[in-house]
Amino acid sequence: MNDIKKTDDALAELFKKVRRVEIKSKHVSRQLFSGEYHSAFKGKGMSFSEVRPYQYGDDVRFIEWNVTARLKEPYVKIFEEERELTIILMIDMSRSDIFGTMKMTKKELVTELAAVLAVSANVNNDKVGAVFFTDKIERFIPARKGRSHVLRIIRELIDYLPVGTGTNIAGALDFITKAVKRKSIVFLISDFIDLRYDKQLGMATRKHDLIGVHVYDRAEEELPDAGLVLVKNPETMEANWMDTSSIKARNAHKAAFILKKRYFEQSFQKAGADSMNIRTDQAYLPVLHELFKKRG
Repeated sequence: MNDIKKTDDALAELFKKVRRVEIKSKHVSRQLFSGEYHSAFKGKGMSFSEVRPYQYGDDVRFIEWNVTARLKEPYVKIFEEERELTIILMIDMSRSDIFGTMKMTKKELVTELAAVLAVSANVNNDKVGAVFFTDKIERFIPARKGRSHVLRIIRELIDYLPVGTGTNIAGALDFITKAVKRKSIVFLISDFIDLRYDKQLGMATRKHDLIGVHVYDRAEEELPDAGLVLVKNPETMEANWMDTSSIKARNAHKAAFILKKRYFEQSFQKAGADSMNIRTDQAYLPVLHELFKKRG
């Protein structure tokens, strides 16, 4: 009986968390996507809408000959952009995401960002799907429409316990290239502690419109002077003592971070894909605004 009550309590708490994330995501989505969503993301192409009488300056290639012959005067085809989009959220679920020293952990920020994008896709009647990955593909949620589908993605983001511990971005990119046939807007959200994924990134961007979102904590960029500290790698579980009062140790830590960040930025730039950096203690809304303005 106690086990059933514990399960019910856990589910009730999970639903509360999902609802809180959904409410916040809707609020942020209204701020973020008012007038910018459609200009930032293009539809999949042009579709035939209607015909109208020919006007001076119309392209003769679009004359509708059957209607023209029937009505004895020239008519042209009118096309409109197909607005329906498919958004795929590729989310790094590796253990390094539990790290956070400031406002929130990387996992909490990743969850919030993904939820905002999923809710926004739903508001605009677009499909949204998700790929959870670590050093393996953990879960693939095919793109669909509807609030219940978005709530499922948010629930999985909050509650999912990954099997893998490491990060394999190349493998995740290879999966999205092969598994998702339709051209999609793909947000790759990760702390990008991995390297050697530029080849797979190039192939993925030839098929999809890919955007890299680098999430990181201030302490990953610059260690505070806190004396002797036990530092544990959450992915390998390897622990080492570090003297953070040593300028040499802090500089080496910063250099390793800069190397990965630079690789991330240069790889996406070379592939012709957009990218952005978001820190856990900074507001992400202005960064997203800036990206969408640039794309619009």
